[in-house]
Amino acid sequence: MSTNALLNAPTVRTRRPRPRITSRRTSHARPTRSVLLTVLTALIGVYALIPLVWLVFNATKTQPDLFSSFGLWFSGDFALWDNIVGVLTYDGGVFLRWFANTLLYVVAGAGGATLLALLGGYGLAKFTFPGKRAVFAVVIGAVAVPGTALAVPTFLMFANMGLTNTPWSVIIPSLISPFGLYLMWTFAADAVPDEIMEAARIDGASEARTFFQVALPMLAPGIVTVLLFTVVATWNNYFLPLIMLRDPDWYPLTLGLNAWNEQATTAGGEAIFNLVIAGSLLTILPLIAVFLLLQRYWQSGLAAGSVKE
Repeated sequence: MSTNALLNAPTVRTRRPRPRITSRRTSHARPTRSVLLTVLTALIGVYALIPLVWLVFNATKTQPDLFSSFGLWFSGDFALWDNIVGVLTYDGGVFLRWFANTLLYVVAGAGGATLLALLGGYGLAKFTFPGKRAVFAVVIGAVAVPGTALAVPTFLMFANMGLTNTPWSVIIPSLISPFGLYLMWTFAADAVPDEIMEAARIDGASEARTFFQVALPMLAPGIVTVLLFTVVATWNNYFLPLIMLRDPDWYPLTLGLNAWNEQATTAGGEAIFNLVIAGSLLTILPLIAVFLLLQRYWQSGLAAGSVKE
């Protein structure tokens, strides 16, 4: 066949078969449920909630009803308001003084510990200097040492400086939080990318401006997490004030409520177990409120660094 014939020949278009569209339902894999794990979680939840439930029920009872009624239910007389009034007015309203002391120790101690952990953790995570590994070993070692082991040496040191029986003997030791420093260190290492810091420095930002305007907003979940841990530790601190303080006017709530509880064992002391229980309920309410208000930041802070991009 000649070239002209090939050019003048009609073109035949081949029909391509259309692909068949099959409808498939995407099945999302459901997480497997473990009956044993569910039962264990439920048992742990019940074990953790029973003391709180017992506290709520018994805070509504009078002194005689505490020993004559079932602990996990109400009694005949609902005396919650009377117990709260009794707590706030007993012994000249010393409970309010103890509450103010606890707030002082938490704001100064826990707030200062969070600030120091933030600055130290950020510096250890984002700057290189000689002896950094030695600092890491010291921090890990400090986390492993229990606070009760350092109580007696701390008391002797503060006694030589004449600071015992003062608020400083509780505030200054509370400023040191090795676990908060370690947590802030690991969080800052993942939450603040080095590229963003380098970009800020190239744009002419100083180290202080880079920290406050670039790194600090990224560190907010970690700050809240460390703050919650230090607040709970300072609010529930009992052993350190016990060995440092002798004046009841400087007692925190933990030590003050224990003093009320021990009145029944002293000669001529008045048993006020209903006020101790109601005061304990009032003591934990601020902690519950703080956890509920900061729950979102706290959970995101604990989950930081768990997923690697």
